[in-house]
Amino acid sequence: MYRRYAPLLLAAALAFPAPVFAEEGPRTPRIVVSGEGEMAVAPDMAILSLAVMREAETARAALDQNNEAMAAVIAAMKEAGIEDRDLQTAGLQINPRYVYPQNNGGEEQPRIVAYQVSNTLSVRVRDIDAVGEIIDRSVTLGVNQGGSIVFTNDDPAEATTQARKRAVEDAMARARTLAEAAGAELGPVIEMSEQAFSQPPMPMAGKALRMEAAADSVPVAAGENTYRVQVNVTFELKQ
Repeated sequence: MYRRYAPLLLAAALAFPAPVFAEEGPRTPRIVVSGEGEMAVAPDMAILSLAVMREAETARAALDQNNEAMAAVIAAMKEAGIEDRDLQTAGLQINPRYVYPQNNGGEEQPRIVAYQVSNTLSVRVRDIDAVGEIIDRSVTLGVNQGGSIVFTNDDPAEATTQARKRAVEDAMARARTLAEAAGAELGPVIEMSEQAFSQPPMPMAGKALRMEAAADSVPVAAGENTYRVQVNVTFELKQ
């Protein structure tokens, strides 16, 4: 019986030859380097956090007083040239204020003596030179909390682009140095990736801006914002 099917088995073996696996050649020499670039630019926008807090015997009275003061602040912002899109309510809180009895053995419960209402306004100021005057005027109109400032850039794309170019130049310079030291020639780029970093905005402490009023505008210093880019580049090495 085996002899009967032997020709068929031989024909199948010839019809479907065994696969032939090509041997992998030697891996192309490569070098991987990192490059860094940064670009510092002056900020063109400040973000202010201004809050009005009012206290009264009832929540209604505290809210009414707060509304009146905040309405005056918003009106002043608009008079100073701040657009509606740059004004945003960032928080509203209504909290009772308690008095806690001392050494009464727990017989007397804490009691509410007043209500506090706090309304926080976020303001984007696109004229850096006007920041101090705006803060001073807002305090005069009733702002008595907050006061933090964050200096930023409305469109950091150009600064990031320049940092990116510098990072690539730095990577190529490092790669050339390493290749020359190894007695090799730098080949084309095989792979590239990047990571972009921006300097976290440095807020000014709000407590420094808590004041009754000032004869002159509040002095502020905008400084610079730094944008950083890191690239990882893989080059081919020519022997």
